[in-house]
Amino acid sequence: MKLVECVPNFSEGRDKKILDEIAAAITQVKKVTLLDVDPGADTNRTVFTMVGEPEAIIEAAFQAIKKASELIDMSKHKGAHPRMGATDVCPLVPVSNITMEETVEYSKKLAKRVGEELGIPIYLYEYAATKKEWSNLAEIRKGVYEALSEKSQDPSWKPDFGPAEFNAKAGATAIGAREFLIAYNINLNSRNKKKANKIAKRIREKGYNKKDKDGNKVQIPGLFTNCKAVGWYIDEYNRAQISMNLTNYKITPPHIVLEKVRELAQEEGVVITGSELVGLMPKEALIQAGEYYLNKQGESTGIPEKMIIETAVQSMGLAELSPFDIDKKIIEYSIASQDNLVSLTLSEFADLLSTDEPAPGGGSVAALCNAISGSLTAMVSNLTFGKKKYKEHWEETKNLAIKGQEVKLKSLHAIDKDTDSFYAMMDAARLPKKTEEEKTIRDKAIQKATKQAIMVPLETLELSSEAVSLAKRIAQIGNTNAVSDAGVGAITAYAAARSAYYNVVINMSGITDDTFKENVILKAENLLAETHKISLEVEQILKNVL
Repeated sequence: MKLVECVPNFSEGRDKKILDEIAAAITQVKKVTLLDVDPGADTNRTVFTMVGEPEAIIEAAFQAIKKASELIDMSKHKGAHPRMGATDVCPLVPVSNITMEETVEYSKKLAKRVGEELGIPIYLYEYAATKKEWSNLAEIRKGVYEALSEKSQDPSWKPDFGPAEFNAKAGATAIGAREFLIAYNINLNSRNKKKANKIAKRIREKGYNKKDKDGNKVQIPGLFTNCKAVGWYIDEYNRAQISMNLTNYKITPPHIVLEKVRELAQEEGVVITGSELVGLMPKEALIQAGEYYLNKQGESTGIPEKMIIETAVQSMGLAELSPFDIDKKIIEYSIASQDNLVSLTLSEFADLLSTDEPAPGGGSVAALCNAISGSLTAMVSNLTFGKKKYKEHWEETKNLAIKGQEVKLKSLHAIDKDTDSFYAMMDAARLPKKTEEEKTIRDKAIQKATKQAIMVPLETLELSSEAVSLAKRIAQIGNTNAVSDAGVGAITAYAAARSAYYNVVINMSGITDDTFKENVILKAENLLAETHKISLEVEQILKNVL
């Protein structure tokens, strides 16, 4: 699932009623979770943090900006923080399974809609900026709200979207895309703030000043880009910390900074005892860290992602100062629905499946079979990796384990995705159909939902083809004591493929697009035939071994 974070800043920090109405505008949008509301009375500004699927985030952000423009009058606003609009700034942040380029396009989509429908001048900033100087928010906000009237007369300040006119009530808004910011602290076994600050200066991008042999100040660059750092002493913990903002963890990951700080700390005669995450972080950042430490240990990384994350938590000492609950500290886990199918126990899932509820059904079962196939490949691969007898295949089995885990995760996601697509069809069928216009809208909605209900099992079919190929390869090179498990992996992959195929076909009767029908059916038949062929090949491998 693609996930985007949105962090709009509103120019109101004192009136709870206004903030509650903005929050309500956000929470009414499905597939969006409002994670935090942080008001400031002195700044008269509130930062909202929400996360969700891109289209849903766009809708929630628009509704929040609209509500703010209705309730906040910038001509009467006073506050300590620089500001230029009722919604001052609204960045989108890629969290998982989405690129910065895609996020930029979503930010432009939001900016265009706000500008056109709400009549608010919009400036694109950071990665979305259309002018180099506008990549810096401070440059756009120069002169703040009070300068907007004059800027509206200057062609060089023509907004990217919306009218080139002064909007006295709503002001102007900066919308853009930026990387995720991780607030991260490293703990020392010392109360010496000076030593903490010395290390901080060496790692931060800004670096530090040093006198050369002639007594002149020379700027020494820091070791890490995208890193802001300072050393301080915390009474609560009775120790010094190096406090950081990492503004692009993909370039400067926290675990790499931690390892360098461990080296620098030795030079100062201090020891790193652990670290602390302030707020939340994307799952990818901790998975990267876990894989880094597992690779250093010579262990397989083709294990469940929560085990990888636990390795990171332990290696980085993230639970030293307080419990580290990954279900609360990792964005993807914190917003995960607790009432979805994959959260059920096996017996609960089987019980629900056996009732007269129309979903879950065969499509979800097909996806489950495929998840089991991927898991079995990972299992046999991990039973092979590290065994001396199979040393020549260690690298390949390690990769097969990783791929098996990927198939498992994608297939587990498809379990709920299949059921969701079924209910989307039901919702479309319930749309009103009294007038010709309503009938047309309803028919289009049904066609769209039905196509989606077909594409989900088709995706399972594609995953089945991948799963059976993985099962075949591990059957060929894997631990012979577990070759029967590889065989079961191939069989369950074929069962998933055949089951998914039938779920594709059954929904085709409602499709009026003949080209879509022909293309999808042909693809499904080819995938099914290929999966069947490979599954039979795996069975032959088993017969030869057994």
